[in-house]
Amino acid sequence: MKQNLHTPEGVRDIYGLECERKLYLEQKLHAVFTGYGYHPIETPSFEFFDIFGKEVGTTSSKDLYKFFDREGNTLVLRPDITPSIARSAAKYFMDEEMPIRFCYKGNTFINHHSLRGRLKECTQLGAELMNDPSVDADAEILAMIVDCLQAAGLKEFQISVGHAGIYQGLVAAAGFSEEDTAELYSLLSNKNFFGVEAFIETHDLPVDLRTCFGMLRCMYTSGEELTQFLETAKNYDSIKHALERLISLQQMLLIYGIEDYVSFEPGMVSDYQYYTGILLSGYTYGTGEPIVKGGRYDELLPMFGKDSAAIGFVVVVDQLLEAIERQKIEVPLTHQTQLIVYSSANHEDAVILAKKARSNGGNAELICFDAQKGRDVYEAYAKENCIARITWLV
Repeated sequence: MKQNLHTPEGVRDIYGLECERKLYLEQKLHAVFTGYGYHPIETPSFEFFDIFGKEVGTTSSKDLYKFFDREGNTLVLRPDITPSIARSAAKYFMDEEMPIRFCYKGNTFINHHSLRGRLKECTQLGAELMNDPSVDADAEILAMIVDCLQAAGLKEFQISVGHAGIYQGLVAAAGFSEEDTAELYSLLSNKNFFGVEAFIETHDLPVDLRTCFGMLRCMYTSGEELTQFLETAKNYDSIKHALERLISLQQMLLIYGIEDYVSFEPGMVSDYQYYTGILLSGYTYGTGEPIVKGGRYDELLPMFGKDSAAIGFVVVVDQLLEAIERQKIEVPLTHQTQLIVYSSANHEDAVILAKKARSNGGNAELICFDAQKGRDVYEAYAKENCIARITWLV
């Protein structure tokens, strides 16, 4: 019986130059992480179900790939790497009080609805900074994001920064029902700000709180622009503290010199409910999905028994590659492979030559010459596979 050559919907093969570009970008991003003092960590591709359960506030259960082990435990392919990192930190660094810096690469698996057209398996490179609740840590993460995207060759991109405390504070102050809260969340998730305004008009809210809701519909290019809402928010601690955090963050961005890449979006919300502080999304043209996602999650590690603040982000490599291709940014791949085409009589000489090239750090590929093929066939093969030169031993 002929085997199926197709992949399941939502996954794909990556090969040839595309695969080389992907590996190159991963190496460049990893170099940025290590440059900031982050240490590599690997976690399993599947974990126990409760690592990503409803209490943690990650991906919806219906979007998880679930299966069972021999003992009947429910396991899931990880939809998100951050909870796995949090579990590892709690297991191996429970008593560590100094900053913990992790970086990682791995694939995530989310069973998106087929109509969304999203990949169900994506590669992510990420970094997590734990045991540091300061705004300095927030700024370091943003600086790393800018350096990562620049290392990838992007020149035009923007990082939107929000704060989970704004939405949470507004909902609590307004006393919305569970149904109203879900409706507002849906409107903000879809950036339907006209819908948000219409929604607020249907509720009897104090003037100052209504003014605070008004900031959800705008983007702000600096933290200073948010100061106009501080007086209005003085009676709502969660909102006020979130605004003060963003304003303080702006000062840190000036020190790093990255303020032009960052805008503030008070109406930002995240599908991951474990975020408690700043929220991050990075965008560039050429892809409709964010190429960077992240935020502060000070209440996630305590769920695993470690009382620790944390912040992190991931670069979605597949989205980044798509953007680079559409922006026609050249990934500077270097090809130095030598193709050695040899006759049977010269096989030993060809092997010796290839071993010498490899011992000197070079690349060598061997092909036995077929007299029924002309040299142009081998030259075409070399060109197709980006081989630098051909050595003929025929």
